[in-house]
Amino acid sequence: LKEFLERDLSKIDPFAIFLDTVYRGGVAFIVALGIDLSGEKWVLGFWEGATENNEICKELLADLERRGLKVDCNIIFITDGGKGIIKCLREKFGEKLLHQRCTIHKDHNLQKHLAKKYRKLVSRKFRTALNHKKYNDVKKALVQLEDDLRQINESAANSLSEALPELLTLHKLEIPDELKKSLHTTNGIENLFSTVRQREKNVKNFNPKYKGKEKKSKMSRRWFAAVLLTAEKNFKKVNGFEQIKATRQKIEILQNDNVDMK
Repeated sequence: LKEFLERDLSKIDPFAIFLDTVYRGGVAFIVALGIDLSGEKWVLGFWEGATENNEICKELLADLERRGLKVDCNIIFITDGGKGIIKCLREKFGEKLLHQRCTIHKDHNLQKHLAKKYRKLVSRKFRTALNHKKYNDVKKALVQLEDDLRQINESAANSLSEALPELLTLHKLEIPDELKKSLHTTNGIENLFSTVRQREKNVKNFNPKYKGKEKKSKMSRRWFAAVLLTAEKNFKKVNGFEQIKATRQKIEILQNDNVDMK
């Protein structure tokens, strides 16, 4: 646990960071999974809280910066749409924020609003829209889908509307297709959480007292850190890693020119 929470992050130059929450024993752990400029993945850190919320996310980002990670507006953040994490990122970066919403989570979210007879059709239209190459074409198709949804379910239409700019971030940045596949969903961090659940499947009590003295959460955190470090050893480079450095250069130019990313 000490090794994980105190390791130096100053040599990692993050290109993208996935932020998501896994619940263990009824406690929320917000985790940051980073991709560096060479395409390597790193478990950057985690922070424990009662629920996923704005303050816990702030604590996590502050901890990453304390350990030397440069957390700036040139990083692409990928999330599943959790309000607490999004609020934290918007407060920190404002209009400079590069935020990609997970397209799979949004697709599933739309289905929850719809009657069964509409689900397959809407899902197909949503995925077809995202398959367009150019930003303007994707935006036009999603706006049309929003209009169609208003004819059958206002809640579904509003759900799409509120996420629309953040579903288009990768297209607006003109991210190459192979690299885009690695960044348009939270699959990278969800796979990590699957490893956590698999390795902890026999744990019945996440908060045992350690030698009757230490805080109850200490052992839970030790297990978690051990699993994350073990999983990290098996990480592979993301698909499209060859395109990362050129993409970062383009992002820096856009940010320096104050291009509106909304």
